[in-house]
Amino acid sequence: MEIQTETPVKKPKRLTSVVWNHFERVRKAEACYAVCVHCQKKLSGSSNSGTTHLRNHLMRCLKRSNFDVSQILAAKRKRKDEPVTIATVGYDEVQRKDENVIPIAYHKFDHESKVDGTINLGSVKFDQERSRVDLARMIMLHDYPPSMVEHVGFKIFVKNLQPMFEVLTTGAIESDCLTIYAKERQKVFDVVRNLHGRISLAVGFWSSPENVDYLSLTANYIDDSWKLQRKILNFLTLDSSQTEDAISELLIKCLMDWDVDQKLFSLTLDDCFRYDNLAYRIKNWLAENRPVLDHGELFDIRCASHLVKSLLEDSMESIKNVIEKIRESVRFVKSSLTTHGKFDEFAQQAGINTEKCLSLDNQMRWNSTYLMLESVLEYKSAFFLLQEHDASYTSYLSDEEWQRVGSVTSFIKLLVEVINVFSHSQSKYPTSNVFFPEICDVHIQLIDYCKNPDEFISSLATEMKIKFDKYWNKSGLGLAIAAILDPRFKMKLVEYYYKQIYDTEAPERIREVSEGISNLFNEYSVDLGGSVDDVAGKGGSGLIGTSNAAQDRLRGFDKFLNETSNQQSGGSDLDKYLEEPVFPRNYDFNILNWWKVHTPRYPILSTMVRDILGVPVSTLTADLAFSTGGRVIDNHLRSVDPDIRQALICGQDWLRMEPEDTNASGLSVVPLAIELT
Repeated sequence: MEIQTETPVKKPKRLTSVVWNHFERVRKAEACYAVCVHCQKKLSGSSNSGTTHLRNHLMRCLKRSNFDVSQILAAKRKRKDEPVTIATVGYDEVQRKDENVIPIAYHKFDHESKVDGTINLGSVKFDQERSRVDLARMIMLHDYPPSMVEHVGFKIFVKNLQPMFEVLTTGAIESDCLTIYAKERQKVFDVVRNLHGRISLAVGFWSSPENVDYLSLTANYIDDSWKLQRKILNFLTLDSSQTEDAISELLIKCLMDWDVDQKLFSLTLDDCFRYDNLAYRIKNWLAENRPVLDHGELFDIRCASHLVKSLLEDSMESIKNVIEKIRESVRFVKSSLTTHGKFDEFAQQAGINTEKCLSLDNQMRWNSTYLMLESVLEYKSAFFLLQEHDASYTSYLSDEEWQRVGSVTSFIKLLVEVINVFSHSQSKYPTSNVFFPEICDVHIQLIDYCKNPDEFISSLATEMKIKFDKYWNKSGLGLAIAAILDPRFKMKLVEYYYKQIYDTEAPERIREVSEGISNLFNEYSVDLGGSVDDVAGKGGSGLIGTSNAAQDRLRGFDKFLNETSNQQSGGSDLDKYLEEPVFPRNYDFNILNWWKVHTPRYPILSTMVRDILGVPVSTLTADLAFSTGGRVIDNHLRSVDPDIRQALICGQDWLRMEPEDTNASGLSVVPLAIELT
């Protein structure tokens, strides 16, 4: 049978459905087909078949997303253009309404509900309640100001998009955000309450141009899947009259509200040189209710990035006059094409072969200033020639200034590299094991600079060493223990660095670290039952220092039993771990995965590891560490009430962590379980 050639159907009337933008109607013999312009699949094109099956195909068509719009236009080039009338709302039609909106009692959205993968393009059912919840979640998730619902442009957009949607006032949307915050807070509370391990808290301080201070409290922990988690618990507005004692009482109240006082492992403050009394009061309050691990030696941790940032500021400040002369020198070279060309000739004469280009720095960014200094030092010889041949160049540096800026820039380079390591380690918030070698490198460099024959360099290094020692005395032991629990290093890394730092005192210092980790492990062994078999049966889920631990008068016996059992069984988890060879170093190593796999072999030690690796040794991102300023709250958050501010900031953090479903159209859909009242 001869197959007839396909010919376009002569349409008696306009195909009005939008679905025909994606199909070509053709006739074959007596049948009529709709051919998908994306994948060329043939479907029934009869007028009696309707268009529902065509819409369903579009939702499943794999080639649709890669389709060029020009192909659609080419496929429909024979169609005549017809004007489309759209009902619009103009700016002159929008009126602001100041009346109070009564919160609507919304039905509860089923958290397990799924999108069925189809969209009715002809008649979409509108849901005011769902749209209102989606709007509130959008504002929280993307950090939009709640007042945007009263912006004229937003009202026009919404009315033209869906005239049935009742636009809310700022107060109503803020009320919705508070309701969502309460629901999400309960979820986080349940997660923390059921956590099989300890949490470490990070305290961050914020400011505003109005001199109002704020405090954030963030929980850090490793979950049962060995994933590092971070959740903001509180964002509080501080009174200018509040002292450290008052702030500590505020933090204690937060701990009690979240019921985490029995789970608290450490407290990290983002300032290395203040708030000693605050940490001391909280530690003593905890000690009244339960034993504090290792007598509190590992409780008070300070932000490593803040230390490095402080040393960076001191270094820049020491040569600020020279830096200003360097800026003037760069401006002079770039002042005209003639001068720039002459400078390039001098660079060639001096044999300078570098890809670095001279550029002015952003004075608000320390890393930008470092890049300027580094490039200028590359062109040092060219600047000497410029000084000799151009009398108008007056901002030149003396030999002594060149020498000093070279020495200081060398130290700044190390600090910049250390901050980059902190921020680029596997995740945004690295585990605590990565910090020890970097901080030790800074320590060694400071020791060397203190011996520098240049009094300017040695005195600068001595001042910075005082700051460093204060940090090291608080956090050094914790950093060393975290490094030991990295199977690539164990005790060997501590021995390597301590010999360079302490010289003849190294053996005694190494012994202190060894005793520190042994004492900590013994506390875990006692509180987890003392027996490897017992802890393995519990899945390593025990907690240390629970409510009755302080009153147990036989804890000494538990310790004795644990020590003698270890001797009889041939060694503890810690002994076995330290005696085995180190794991080969490689760039793909994931310490959390390694300990997850080896938990059955080291059941007690792995429980301790989870708590230690989750300690937030650094609370600053690279952007903050390199910034000349501190944390400043956004403008739209400063203008709202404290409760709304906390709801927006915490809610954004929690909503970001929620899993998303993707519907057939490719849009992410977050299942809801919110009932607004």
